[in-house]
Amino acid sequence: MVTVSELVSALDAELVRLGYKPSTMVWYRGCWRRLERFFASRGVQEFSVNLAMEWVDQACGGFFAKEQAGTLKPTDVYLFRVAQMLDDFAVHGAVLRRYSRTVDRLTTDQADIVARFRAWLRAADCAASTVRTYDTVAGEFLAFTGTRGGLAGLDAGGIDAFVATLAGYQAKTVEQKLCALRSFLRFAAGDGLVGDTVLGTVPAAKSTRQARIPSVWDPADVTKILQAIDRGNPCGKRDYAIILLITRLGLRGIDVKRLRFADFDWPGNRLSMVQAKTGHRVQLPLLKDVGWAVIDYIRYGRPHSDCPEVFLRHTAPIGPFSDQDHLHQILVKHARTAHVAVGEKRRHGMHSLRHTLATRLMEQGTPVEQIADILGHQSTTATGVYLKSSLGLLAECALDPDAPASEATR
Repeated sequence: MVTVSELVSALDAELVRLGYKPSTMVWYRGCWRRLERFFASRGVQEFSVNLAMEWVDQACGGFFAKEQAGTLKPTDVYLFRVAQMLDDFAVHGAVLRRYSRTVDRLTTDQADIVARFRAWLRAADCAASTVRTYDTVAGEFLAFTGTRGGLAGLDAGGIDAFVATLAGYQAKTVEQKLCALRSFLRFAAGDGLVGDTVLGTVPAAKSTRQARIPSVWDPADVTKILQAIDRGNPCGKRDYAIILLITRLGLRGIDVKRLRFADFDWPGNRLSMVQAKTGHRVQLPLLKDVGWAVIDYIRYGRPHSDCPEVFLRHTAPIGPFSDQDHLHQILVKHARTAHVAVGEKRRHGMHSLRHTLATRLMEQGTPVEQIADILGHQSTTATGVYLKSSLGLLAECALDPDAPASEATR
């Protein structure tokens, strides 16, 4: 069993590696000193979560009583978080997702490994989106193993600790990250960086492909959201054009963020762009309302910038959106202004507007092949999932249990 001082020292080093701010570390260290004094006063050296919770209860003046009465203060919850984080770190040897921070600092050797892995994926003709996602996971994994002996010392315990950091992600995200991890370990084994047996220690994740019903909006709600946007200010002009591009043309959020002036063929009323996910070029008609919304933003809302991207952040430093910004906050902001309910049970990111367009096109009788072309799907199988989101279409597909077998199979 680890002592409190050893556990605190290891966790301190890990939080520093994860990029916690100096001011935050000062606060954590103050709490840890108080906790260590509490353990010392009880004559205990080894960490115990039960004793840590006694400290929380005492430091908060009755934490659990306050919890029952619903009178907990934020400072009380923060102290509980301190004890819980120590316990999680003692059990898993890792800082779990709910405490984690983005890590983008790699050593020269680690960056070189990621670059070689990226080239390996491209040589295997992986999609651009796959290369980008797997590249990110490889960097996260290398940074994580860097303080645990690196790849040379990797074993099943190290894999389990990394997997523990995925707690709290949606099942589909965990599945994606584990696939990326397996791919990286296959590359690493072939490159002699890890042993062949390590790959078999990565746990399987239950496949969720097409299991979730796509989230869609009521068309009336989409109209209300668009009408609620204040187009009298620069941000409103930008947000209106972005939402309209996704709502009317079905673009992915990342493609909207990467749109360049050169992608617009104004005389031909067309939009020609290379999709980030597939790497394929698509051409879409530039509908009149969409075109005028983009023009209005460019002329009267876009900050002065030499950036080739059309849509920019309006806060310093002025520049294009990052790939990590999913524009979720833009849609939620205007949905709330329009008094359109945004619940926890339904996904409400920009991609849900794309789902909505696909579902409505399918309900209108648009051929699946044509919808796949509009959305940029490489296979109509991916498009068929939108059948699930329409009760009307599902009703049409339902069989009559009283019909003769020959009639039901026509």
